Amino acid sequence: MPLLTAPLELSFDYTRSVGPTLSKFFTALRDRQIVGTRGSDGRVHVPAAEYDPVTYAPLTEVVPVSSVGTVQSWSWQPEPLEGQPLAKPFAWALIKLDGADTALLHAVDAGDAGSAGIETGARVHAVWADETVGAITDIAYFALGDRPADVPAPAPDQEPVTMQVTPIRLEVQHITSPEESAYLRALAEGKLLGGRTGAGGRVYFPARGADPLTGEPTSDLVEVADKGVVTTFAIINIPFPGQRIKPPYVAAYVLLDGADIPFLHLVYDIDPADVRMGMRVEAVWKPKEEWGYGIDNIQYFRPTGEPDADYETYKDRI
Repeated sequence: MPLLTAPLELSFDYTRSVGPTLSKFFTALRDRQIVGTRGSDGRVHVPAAEYDPVTYAPLTEVVPVSSVGTVQSWSWQPEPLEGQPLAKPFAWALIKLDGADTALLHAVDAGDAGSAGIETGARVHAVWADETVGAITDIAYFALGDRPADVPAPAPDQEPVTMQVTPIRLEVQHITSPEESAYLRALAEGKLLGGRTGAGGRVYFPARGADPLTGEPTSDLVEVADKGVVTTFAIINIPFPGQRIKPPYVAAYVLLDGADIPFLHLVYDIDPADVRMGMRVEAVWKPKEEWGYGIDNIQYFRPTGEPDADYETYKDRI
């Protein structure tokens, strides 16, 4: 039977506090200016460095530099990818701006000449984005020529940039292992499939290619129950961006009957304050017509009403 394959996309917004030094760097970019920081050896670092590479002390002296510079080295990008600075072939270049002693990595539009239009030593200038937000992408790209672009005066009374949100996105074509394919096909039939290395081996759910303790390959696929025991859990009280479930809710590790390792899922139909270690739970499945190749065929787990499991029966599987 062929292995299952599907596109897998991971995306989220990475949010960070930029700190006092980078705040000056990003605030300057928002104002269509470029600054660096001066180190103990007199060198000006662009992009601004937070710490001295020689003494490791914090750097506080901010130095304005030009938006014009010289290409130190470059590499051609013949087929731009989604989200890159330019939608046509361009160069990635290390650019030493006038007044700086270190190089900045950015994109260069080489014009109609393509890769023949750029060389080491070429003079380039920053082309600014129409709308700036306080990020390195405020420099849309660099273009050939050493005449600085005209820029408007900064808007008055703006707060400094202190936070930055960077969208992160990764897309891959995931090809499953034989064990994962079997596990997913079983889910599509309403079954839960674990794996072990042979009779007497530990049953791992979901099924995987090898026993992580011994490295032995999985040889047996074992169906486990859709009932089990809560081993550990957390009550999620804090909302966060992208959250699909309104807090409070419970995320718990459930040790399924017949398995030797718990897996993470949701627990509902009970007040979060009443969830406890050892509580017996059962799966609540989606309607059969909604089943696909995923563990989300199980909506959540709920209490069975059975007596709690004794700690001694699962203490080695937490």
